[in-house]
Amino acid sequence: MKIHLKIGFIGVGNLAQTVIKGLIENKVVEAKSIFGSNRSDGKLQKIADLYGINACATNEEVVDKADVIVIATKPQDLAGAIEPIASVFTEKQMLISLAAGVTLRQLRKKLPQCRIVRLMPNTPSLISRGVIGFVMNEEDPGLQTIVEDLFEPLGYVLKVEDEEKFEALMVSCSAGTGFIFELMMYWQEWIEERGFDPDTARKMTVETFLGASMLASQQKEASLEDLLLKVSSKKGVTAAGLQSMRELEIERALRYSFEKAALRNQELAKET
Repeated sequence: MKIHLKIGFIGVGNLAQTVIKGLIENKVVEAKSIFGSNRSDGKLQKIADLYGINACATNEEVVDKADVIVIATKPQDLAGAIEPIASVFTEKQMLISLAAGVTLRQLRKKLPQCRIVRLMPNTPSLISRGVIGFVMNEEDPGLQTIVEDLFEPLGYVLKVEDEEKFEALMVSCSAGTGFIFELMMYWQEWIEERGFDPDTARKMTVETFLGASMLASQQKEASLEDLLLKVSSKKGVTAAGLQSMRELEIERALRYSFEKAALRNQELAKET
């Protein structure tokens, strides 16, 4: 389904590029209807050439041309990007913020005239397998429909009730993607140490994670614990490895990683 809205991006870093690529490749929005600005002109032009979007000389130009403005700057750069042009935004425009740590209250204070959403995709959105969470300042069925129509082609879109849940979603799904890649690196390294070449070890690792995920996806009636029990027999190979993981308190280490990421999100809110 094609959406006939003009979308503007203030900042075209990795997260914005994930969204831009997904919107264009899934034919949600035409490239000619996407506008972008960036602090680095060279990077902006590279993205414009790659995807065929419109490169704008200033943030003000993006706001002037777009119906939906996506703020994709670093959290600490957000205020500097939008405060000088706050008066250019109109009450008809929709603002989608991808900036971690910048709360709805902070956004509302800077742009009280806009309809505002905080949204966080993760990198699997590049292949339409993302988890895209969003939270709104107030109930706005029209805005919610636009957000869902824009992002559903990129993956699983989930509206949450408050920013506490939004933070949990962001840490578990967006930062969590990085945590999984870290685990996969350890997996591949161990396999390589046993004599496999890097390409084969990588393929074995990816297929193991992919196969487990697809099995869990297809067997919806089974809990993750049920699936674990099916591959683990008493005094077997899997059980021995699981016992070691539990003795090493892998769960505690992972939970601590989640909490550290959440703490950093809260620190960003204070810094901005």
